[in-house]
Amino acid sequence: MQRILVIDDEQKINHLLTRLLSREGYEVQQAFTGQQALKMIEIDPPEVVLCDVRLPDISGVELCRLIKEKHSLVEVILLTAYGNIQDGVQAMKNGAFDYLLKGDDNDKIIPLIQRAFEKIAMAMRLSRLEAQIEVEKGFDGIIAHAPAMQQCLEYARKVAPTDTAVLLQGETGTGKEIFARAIHQASLRNKRNFIAVNCAAIPRELIESELFGHTAGAFTGAIKTKKGLIEEADQGTLFLDEIGEMPIEMQAKLLRVLETGEYVRLGDHRIERVNVRIISATHRNLQEEIAKGRFREDLYYRISTFQIHLPPLRERKEDIIPLAEYFISYFSKKLNRHITQVDQSFRDCLLKYHWKGNIRELKNIIERSIIIDVDHVLSKDDLPPDLVHQAEQIPLSQLSAFDLASAEKIHIQKVLNYTRGNKTEAARLLNIALTTLYRKIELYHIETD
Repeated sequence: MQRILVIDDEQKINHLLTRLLSREGYEVQQAFTGQQALKMIEIDPPEVVLCDVRLPDISGVELCRLIKEKHSLVEVILLTAYGNIQDGVQAMKNGAFDYLLKGDDNDKIIPLIQRAFEKIAMAMRLSRLEAQIEVEKGFDGIIAHAPAMQQCLEYARKVAPTDTAVLLQGETGTGKEIFARAIHQASLRNKRNFIAVNCAAIPRELIESELFGHTAGAFTGAIKTKKGLIEEADQGTLFLDEIGEMPIEMQAKLLRVLETGEYVRLGDHRIERVNVRIISATHRNLQEEIAKGRFREDLYYRISTFQIHLPPLRERKEDIIPLAEYFISYFSKKLNRHITQVDQSFRDCLLKYHWKGNIRELKNIIERSIIIDVDHVLSKDDLPPDLVHQAEQIPLSQLSAFDLASAEKIHIQKVLNYTRGNKTEAARLLNIALTTLYRKIELYHIETD
């Protein structure tokens, strides 16, 4: 049933709107202050919020901003008895679906709410379609030219058809969720749900309810029984991102699911059963977390049957330019910007930068560069000044020989000098394919004439 939250401190108006919407077949909840509404939305977000602009504790316009920040798919319709152009403009900037004057809303409110639900349905269909397209790419959608990444792909392909628990390790932004989705897509569970949970993003007091669900009345605001994410993933895959952030008391309950397939909803006593594959990910050293008493050793051995360590981007320089080209193509289409050329200065800076944020940072940098570009040619002027400054500290030709990529570049250059530029002979001496040699010449900008 489609759900609406009505927020108005005037009880008569609140009850009137609730009755009107209930008669139209909607499930309606009531809140009388902004803070009460925020708590209810945090626990169980509705699809549509109908909110008065003037509330006793917060402006409805500001409340709209707070709601949209955390729940972008929730549509907010604001109502006011006092027409104010400035408020109306700010409301739309804050993401409101519409802004209505009380008194004018009698004939407009139901059609407006219907349009809001239509927009939500369309957004959800598009989201599912985009997610499905990404999932269907599977391993073929992962850019991995670096030997270390190719090894990771080989391991992932081997473990995918099994039900073995997988632990993906690596720094933040190295692509752990993409790997998890690819493993699911290549498994026998690929027709079932893939449910991703960021353990670090769920408040400590809500994580049990989110994972295991709750019954009506289990806590304040729990007005109906709700499925947990583990139940949503039944017969499919549950991806627990940043599992190292999971509270210690929740780890015992997760261990029970792994060992027996059993769990109990919050506020209930009945035992529920699931058949779910667990893929976990963390940027932490779980062995150190165990030593500090922050992670259960028995849970660690359950989730880490098969481990894959994804290397940071700075250790897979062969992938930087291909990834950048992919993001350039993606954001050019998304932002409707036509990029005709990528300057060599742009590529050099990307190759020399340290990339502490890994692929996620590269993605954000490319998006920013395309937004600020003015001549359809990406150059170092389109990159953040601090990135350019760091990259220019060490010329590409003077990188430390202890850097793996630098050592490889120097060696290839020496072999090409020895063969006097004969690439076929150089590839033979290097014991690599000719196509691989050409790719590395382009990657490292090696002079061959």
